[in-house]
Amino acid sequence: MRSLVLCLIAAGSVGLVGCQKKEHSSQPVASAVGPGSALPAGGDTILLGEVGSLTGGQATFGISSRNGIELALNEANAAGGVLGKKLAVRVYDDQGKPEEAGNAVVRLINQDHVKLILGEVASSNSLVMAEKAQEGRIPMITPSSTNAKVTQRGDYIFRVCFIDAFQGYAMAKFARDNLKLGSVAVLKDQKSDYSLGLADVFVRKFTEMGGKIVGQEAYSQGDSDFRSQLVALRKTQPEAVYVPGYYNEVGLIARQAREVGLKVPLLGGDGWDSEKLFELGGTAVAGHYFSDHYSPDDPAPYTQQFIANYKKAYGGVPDALAALGYDAAKVAVDAIKRAGSAEPQALRDAIAATSKFPGVAGTITMDEHRNAVKPAVVLKVGTQKSTYAATIQP
Repeated sequence: MRSLVLCLIAAGSVGLVGCQKKEHSSQPVASAVGPGSALPAGGDTILLGEVGSLTGGQATFGISSRNGIELALNEANAAGGVLGKKLAVRVYDDQGKPEEAGNAVVRLINQDHVKLILGEVASSNSLVMAEKAQEGRIPMITPSSTNAKVTQRGDYIFRVCFIDAFQGYAMAKFARDNLKLGSVAVLKDQKSDYSLGLADVFVRKFTEMGGKIVGQEAYSQGDSDFRSQLVALRKTQPEAVYVPGYYNEVGLIARQAREVGLKVPLLGGDGWDSEKLFELGGTAVAGHYFSDHYSPDDPAPYTQQFIANYKKAYGGVPDALAALGYDAAKVAVDAIKRAGSAEPQALRDAIAATSKFPGVAGTITMDEHRNAVKPAVVLKVGTQKSTYAATIQP
């Protein structure tokens, strides 16, 4: 069985803290980044935890989020740290698997004794993580899990993104008001909490707005042939197809839709946001639309400075997952400052009190359910990048 050593090292002020050898089995990869070349004495460092899919089918999500988190903590350390201490983060790769995400949280709490946990992207993973974090009474901030049930796991669980109830509404409104669509079909991932939640909201809201759902089909994450479902949907003669899935399937769906003669626009959610979408879908993805958290076209100085810093550090334009990872880490840093402590109860209370925080993916105010209240953007997919199409307010 081949082994893998994964070490996460940020540029500049951050160096390697720890690295473990990992067999390709049920155990997550453990690594960490933080100040200096070795783990400093505990009194000099505030240790956070991060869980993400750094390998596997959704790896671009985890890597983008990790980069955003790294950048935010590098900036905090370069400015002198927090409460006179440097920040470090121990990172675990869950390989995109919910059970690995849960195992990682247990290890972060019981073995690493972290003060706060950042992650995940996929809602199915965050749901398992949230249960473990709540049991351990350690605050958890998910950058980008949009399923409403995540923060319902308990009062230590937060998010800096909008929820599916709003994202599904936003795309239904865009379909009716902007695209003037009267009929839409739905193709959903029956094994994804994220996809099922979005599909449910979209269907309900689009119907309430006077639209008609003419057909629904399902697939399972990991499938590679969607032709039978697409042919069935083509027969319903929809004006568009809503596909609330992840980029790795959506790219193939776009190609196969064109192959079977289904030429209407595809609509989706933030799970589409990856450069891999263009690699997998080629020119077939052009002309479709998805809801997202931010647009690199946003002229706000704070957002443009973030984009410039990210390009310098990582060599590319940050996607929404990177922006939300950055925002989640920034909210954590701000909460530690306001709490005057890194103790979990004090941090929980400070995060809950977050109001009008200037995030690069929108101003963040936590509501009574620990969800961020913020607008969504809709992006139009081109052949090599996506561009801003509309903003939908909550």
